[in-house]
Amino acid sequence: MSFIEWRELYASNRAVIERAGGAPGELPTGFHAPIHAAPRPARRLAGNRRALVHSPAGVERQTAVPLVCMLHGCTQDAASFAAATRMNKVADRYGFVVVYPQQDRGDNPQNCWNWFLPEHQARGAGEPASIVRIIRDLMGTIPHCAIDARRVFVAGMSAGGAMAAILAAVYPDLFAAVAVHSGLSYRSAASLGAAFDAMARGGEDPTGQGRAAHAAMGDLARAVPSMVVHGSADPIVAPVNADQILQQSMTANRLAAPETCDRDLARPTTTSRGQVKGGHAYTRSRWMDRRGALMHELLKVDGLGHAWSGGAHGGSHTDPRGPDATDAIWRFFVQATADQPGG
Repeated sequence: MSFIEWRELYASNRAVIERAGGAPGELPTGFHAPIHAAPRPARRLAGNRRALVHSPAGVERQTAVPLVCMLHGCTQDAASFAAATRMNKVADRYGFVVVYPQQDRGDNPQNCWNWFLPEHQARGAGEPASIVRIIRDLMGTIPHCAIDARRVFVAGMSAGGAMAAILAAVYPDLFAAVAVHSGLSYRSAASLGAAFDAMARGGEDPTGQGRAAHAAMGDLARAVPSMVVHGSADPIVAPVNADQILQQSMTANRLAAPETCDRDLARPTTTSRGQVKGGHAYTRSRWMDRRGALMHELLKVDGLGHAWSGGAHGGSHTDPRGPDATDAIWRFFVQATADQPGG
């Protein structure tokens, strides 16, 4: 079987990333940390797939905390992705567990999640099932805290972002919200050739794929809040994919909850512009549902290539000159679920 040669694709982006400097920027926020905890080293989770797990210190056992599943991109592994995104520091600040499932080189020699193959795009099969098995095995086994089953989130970059979109579509009963950084929509490709086309030009029909995402939810269909982060200068995954992810999500959510989720991609509820000092400008757009609950967010970063915005300096595919995507994703998860009934 052939595989995408991601190392060659990333090489054209590497020079831009290596020239990045400065500290990560922060988006304006009124959200403050309810829990302050000292960092703990990640540990390895046993099972059919390896994963790194980070649990915050200082959390009582009876406290139910959120869990964030982070999916790395091609050429990365769980440890390098954790270091690049610094999600563990955010977890310690706000008090939640992070799990980083790791792709096996035997399944893909470039460490890519196989998001473009149909056998990995369905519930109960392939890589989605193995990732969910890790999460479900983990729930209830963290030594220092319990997992709040209502606040399990998934995020990823590039191939990991594409897999996060798949997981949100086929496991809406598990994941409360999803964030896709520099990734692609659910079933935007179903073959190697189609993967290259989608990366270069986007999928063929995001509205139709939204209907497919809703169909994949089956009897479990529900509106799933979604956030997208993408750079305007991404040479690996074309920026049009950001809009297509949102269009797909809006279509699926409208079908799942027509009484509240009739949103238009061209008409965000709010739009704001910002600028990181010495770094990239960005636009943040948000869409609220008819109840005023946050349902979608798009963070477009001017001049950002295929790199985690605001990530660690010198990290694996990071650009510290962008706004801090890690913090922004966590704040989206918090607000989107707090706005929902019973949140």
